[in-house]
Amino acid sequence: MRSTLIKDTTREERRRIIEESLNFCGKGSCDFCGACSMGTGDPYEVYEPYVAGEMEISEINARQAAERIGYERG
Repeated sequence: MRSTLIKDTTREERRRIIEESLNFCGKGSCDFCGACSMGTGDPYEVYEPYVAGEMEISEINARQAAERIGYERG
């Protein structure tokens, strides 16, 4: 498996990584990923900082998890 780190990828590769990751159902859409129903919003917008080279995927996932925990407790 190739590295998905920002330092090892181009913007286009990062966009493709996100698109392929959100395409797990094989239908070419994110309609069934559940992110919208969990209050995270558009998954493509959520991962835009990664595509832009601003945040690693792990950082975005950690932020999303922290926000969900905050919602559950609040």
